[in-house]
Amino acid sequence: MELKIKKIHKDAKLPHYGHKGDAGLDIFSTIDCVLQKREVKAIPTGIKVAIPEGYVGLIWDKSGVSLEGVHRLAGVVDSGYRGEVKIVMANLSDEPFSIEKGMKIAQLLIQPV
Repeated sequence: MELKIKKIHKDAKLPHYGHKGDAGLDIFSTIDCVLQKREVKAIPTGIKVAIPEGYVGLIWDKSGVSLEGVHRLAGVVDSGYRGEVKIVMANLSDEPFSIEKGMKIAQLLIQPV
């Protein structure tokens, strides 16, 4: 399956598999920011993805980020969506969480519907 990905921000990193056999493509932040405790924020990735018809892109947590009490919300990229992929992050912990530009913040799995 061909997955078309377009960078729309100069600091964007293209999604890629961290290791051979991984199920999800790593997705990266294009900004530095701090998620305060109990804060929810949409983090830009600087990419657009053309999910093929008959498939869906599912956004999942990265385990290292989850262990800090930070999780992604609203994790569906439909095949017809052509806007920037933003990752809605929720800090459920009692401590601020720093996101750095270029940091892996989520993973994208492409699955048939």
